[in-house]
Amino acid sequence: MAEAFFKKLASGRAVAISAGTRPSSQVDPKAVQAMKEIGIDVSRQKPKPLTSEMMEGVDKIVTMGCGTDVCLAPYIKAEEWSIEDPSGKSLDKYREVRDIIKSKVEELIKEISR
Repeated sequence: MAEAFFKKLASGRAVAISAGTRPSSQVDPKAVQAMKEIGIDVSRQKPKPLTSEMMEGVDKIVTMGCGTDVCLAPYIKAEEWSIEDPSGKSLDKYREVRDIIKSKVEELIKEISR
């Protein structure tokens, strides 16, 4: 969701790549539905594993809620958003998380545009 919001809201002025330490094999159907409700199609996105190459030369790294034993945050300079993982929860929870992510991405874009 964050990558899709960033791409839409940054309008090509910056690039975002979303990846995870334990990515699923597909984007959660509830995430697809929650995003589709606001006109953003993420159905063709594929979860990607986080690699050290992805972190080379970046201006900003944002984590969404580490707390697993594989979190890289202690080893890299990152901004932690601590957003609840809606996996396995209701569509309403996905909508709530979607709206939080959108707000955070809007703030991030304002920050990097300065």
